[in-house]
Amino acid sequence: MTTPILENTTPRKKFSLPKYRLEHVSSPAWLRILSPFIAILITFLLSSILLGISGVNPFQAYYYFLIDPLSSQSSAIEVLVKATPLLFTGVAVAIAFSSGYWNIGAEGQMIAGTIAGAGLGMAIHDWSPFASIPLMTLGGFIAGALWALIPALLKVKLAVDEIVTTLLLNSVITYVVSYLLNGPWCNPDSGWPQSAEIDASAHFIRLIPRSRLHIGFLIALLVIGLIWFMLNRTALGYSMRAAGKGKEAARFAGLPVNRTVLITALLSGGIAGIAGASEVAGIHFHLVDSISGGMGYTGVIVATLSSLNPLAVIPSSLFIGLIDTGAQSLSRAMGVPIHMGDVVQALLLLVILAMFLLQNYRIRRSA
Repeated sequence: MTTPILENTTPRKKFSLPKYRLEHVSSPAWLRILSPFIAILITFLLSSILLGISGVNPFQAYYYFLIDPLSSQSSAIEVLVKATPLLFTGVAVAIAFSSGYWNIGAEGQMIAGTIAGAGLGMAIHDWSPFASIPLMTLGGFIAGALWALIPALLKVKLAVDEIVTTLLLNSVITYVVSYLLNGPWCNPDSGWPQSAEIDASAHFIRLIPRSRLHIGFLIALLVIGLIWFMLNRTALGYSMRAAGKGKEAARFAGLPVNRTVLITALLSGGIAGIAGASEVAGIHFHLVDSISGGMGYTGVIVATLSSLNPLAVIPSSLFIGLIDTGAQSLSRAMGVPIHMGDVVQALLLLVILAMFLLQNYRIRRSA
């Protein structure tokens, strides 16, 4: 007689890992105000580790970063010079991001402005500054806006992600510059890959004699003031902020979201284009390769540091200009590579993004 095999009917306990999710929360107002300052402090603490590993005294290094550039009039003016294009690109990115349009193409749009500035500057001959400066500014704006129109149309008509298209077009415009400088705009006298000098009447007026600070700095402040007024005091600004909060809700409210996206893209690209024309007419006086120096990308750091507030772009740009100038002082005094300024800026961007995540989201365990 065989013994029946008894089956274990006890239900098995299923083992599963706990699940977590990000939950949106509202951070207090005081934290949002202090977050840029906390981010700067954390950034300097992290970069001090890198400086210590390199055998450099961090306190001495930060003196050259933050204090030495302000110790003389010439270096303090240079901070304003370096901040000028960042004022344009910073507010260009801020207005796009606050409207929910993720424009990563301020670099390419700025380069488009340099092409327009160089072309117009070479075509001008003995004009009055009251005519040439508005023309150069308007030309840079139109060029940047046209370059920004391509990804904006792809976004509105075909729902193509603007992060990808704006980023890729940055590389495309560099090849356009390379073609011009090695082809029709190659300097006929030297043979170097740079355009001919723009006409002297197209030069931006110097704000301080025998310095590089030009009227583009004041134009940037004027643009920032106009953008702040538009965002906070006009119907268009309300539509842009509403689209930034949520496009579907804005559509439900009857707002023209697609038109708002197009206007935002054109404004953002145009302002970045003015930065390019300003660099040609105020600093270089001709078109050269890599004229932007990555200032379009740095505009993303400026915009995030300012929490997308146009007025806060001003101190943020001045701070980044101080870091750029201080990196040169640090390199001369202590032999630290000048790229240390880029490292600090990259760390600052990462810290700001991390703080933004912690401010607006909490990790919750799912039930």
